[in-house]
Amino acid sequence: MTATTPPHKLPVRMLGDLVSARSLEKTLQDAALSRGVTVEQLWPSALADVLKHEVYRRLLLGVSPMLAKKRILDVLSELDALPAQAPEPAEVSPVGGLEEASKRFTLYFDWPEAQRLRGVLGTARTESEAGRDVSALVQEGQNLIDQMQRRLQEGLVQQEQELGDLRDAFARVQPLGGKDVRRLESLIAQLEDAQKQGTLLPAELERARNLSFKLRRTLESSVMQGTDDAGDAQARVLALEQEEVTRKLVAIQRDYAPLLRARPELERQQNEFRVRQSTGRLSETAVDAWRESLETARLQTLQAQREELAELAEHLGQRAGGQALNDARVALDVARMTLQGGGLATEELRELRAVAQALTHSPELAGRILVGQRELAELERSARDVPGAVTALGEPLNEARRAVERGEAYDLAPLWATLERQMSQAAAQRQDFDARADFVIAEYDEVRGLAGETIQRLGRLADALRAQRRLGPMSAGARERYAQTLEGAEALLGEARAEYEAAQKVTATFGEAALDDLLDVFDFGGESLDDAPGGQGEGLFGSGPASGATGWPGLVPQGADEPPARDLDHAELASSALLSPSPASTAPASTPAASAGSDPFAALLALGAAGGQKEEDHVPAVRGLPAGVRAEVWQVSAGELRAGTPGAAAQGMATLLAQAAALGLHRLDMADDTHVWSARSVGGDGWRLARASDWDSLDDAGTWLDTGEF
Repeated sequence: MTATTPPHKLPVRMLGDLVSARSLEKTLQDAALSRGVTVEQLWPSALADVLKHEVYRRLLLGVSPMLAKKRILDVLSELDALPAQAPEPAEVSPVGGLEEASKRFTLYFDWPEAQRLRGVLGTARTESEAGRDVSALVQEGQNLIDQMQRRLQEGLVQQEQELGDLRDAFARVQPLGGKDVRRLESLIAQLEDAQKQGTLLPAELERARNLSFKLRRTLESSVMQGTDDAGDAQARVLALEQEEVTRKLVAIQRDYAPLLRARPELERQQNEFRVRQSTGRLSETAVDAWRESLETARLQTLQAQREELAELAEHLGQRAGGQALNDARVALDVARMTLQGGGLATEELRELRAVAQALTHSPELAGRILVGQRELAELERSARDVPGAVTALGEPLNEARRAVERGEAYDLAPLWATLERQMSQAAAQRQDFDARADFVIAEYDEVRGLAGETIQRLGRLADALRAQRRLGPMSAGARERYAQTLEGAEALLGEARAEYEAAQKVTATFGEAALDDLLDVFDFGGESLDDAPGGQGEGLFGSGPASGATGWPGLVPQGADEPPARDLDHAELASSALLSPSPASTAPASTPAASAGSDPFAALLALGAAGGQKEEDHVPAVRGLPAGVRAEVWQVSAGELRAGTPGAAAQGMATLLAQAAALGLHRLDMADDTHVWSARSVGGDGWRLARASDWDSLDDAGTWLDTGEF
């Protein structure tokens, strides 16, 4: 709450998604009257009592007691931060306080709310200097600031979620190298700094998205050309392109929302594009052309509105004075400044047209028409962010508007009742969303220590859900993103279940003794599987086996000198080696551990010796290996080295990769005491394998790992 917001406005702002502002204001006014004071005199001590009684009973007409109590407590906690009695009048004028509050949003000058606010502030300054009442303008300005604050918070949540996706994409494309990869890294760093400061950088975010898409498409295309798995790679390229089309179409909906509301024919066309996109029949080129046409239409509409405003100003200037005409003059000034700032003034022009038409009637009839039109405008604005409300009110609202324009008496109470029913349904939906989010977060927390790729993706979505869960009343766009995040996270829970159960089967096949012997393959400490998340507790997938539950194999991409996204414990990395049994898994379990010594792959050699190649067998060199490459490379198939310098450690890795193929893995990144290793599947049971002394040196083989070419 800003300094310009009176305490009695706080319940309206914080509870306006459960009950209409009109209904809440009436409830507060009636409560104040019954206590012998005005609503402005309801300072926190008295307002708290009203919230606990009258407002609580009003909420119960539409929402559950649990939700009503929770939301009342939220308002009470905000009131606790205020002084018990009204402070001395501040030196700053209401308009000055509004201007000070608006400075936080200077960077977002192109938001429709900011464009409108500039018009409101300019008019309020002029009216205040002339000694006229500006309370209505100040209240409208405060409402706009509240809307921008909500938009900022929602934008920060979305920016952080997209940052997580960009980090993941960067880890995948980093081996490509080049200036685009470096630019993407720089943009991610800028966005991370902005996120810490609570600032949105939409231009930088858009550039980072475009670069990420370009690099991911390049990577998938190179895989498609360099392997036998061209069909899968082609499918991934198409999926990437459709993902980009979806993102661009959503951005158009957000950026051109005022234009689409002003031009119904354009909104219908946008809906047609969305239908085409949902069936995969929309190209990126078509979306880019659509954005260009919308920008042209916006400029045309802006010019047309400026011309219409000039005509309305001339027409209204010929009318006699009066309160209605004075209100119209203020609305004209606000609309003029809004249009000068590049914003559309669709609603203002419609109201001004209605005023001009009403003033052609007798003063009594004109007054009745104007009162009805103001209430209709308030009803329509209230319905905008309520899911399903615009559709439910569609024809009844049009019928009411026609009746009011004719000067007929029309009862709008049924329309308000329809709106509040939709608000109650939206509140129940939000409560369901929050409960589902809590479940996903709790389930993820049970297995967050596991290092699988699915768990990492689930972790990013769980983090997004935590942030979305903390948001207050949501816009329609934020609510849609909340639903999409939930759907994605819940789908991943199913995938994680399948992967976890597969890992359990592998563990059961190896047995506890072999599992214990392999814990030292990656020397990360002496923690047991029972200590690892998901070991034996009742977590995401129920009780683990008595022998200890392992996590899904860790596929953690790493860049030069960069740590993994999450610290991995002993049990997690050990699970990367326990993929499926090899022919030699019947060897005594103590032998590998006892003979490992300083060679971390001795245990793997013991498992794979029966079916694997011996070190002295002849293996051809990898073709095309340039001089000066700081990494060693091998080609592996069916657990055997097919090309490259043979060695015990390399053969141990070949055995490991045979088990990885059995579980459908496509990438492994690991480290021992002396080397770092990376492997990429080339389809079937084939792999490309590389080793170097550090990750920076291993990057020399990054392109070969992904494409098979240096």
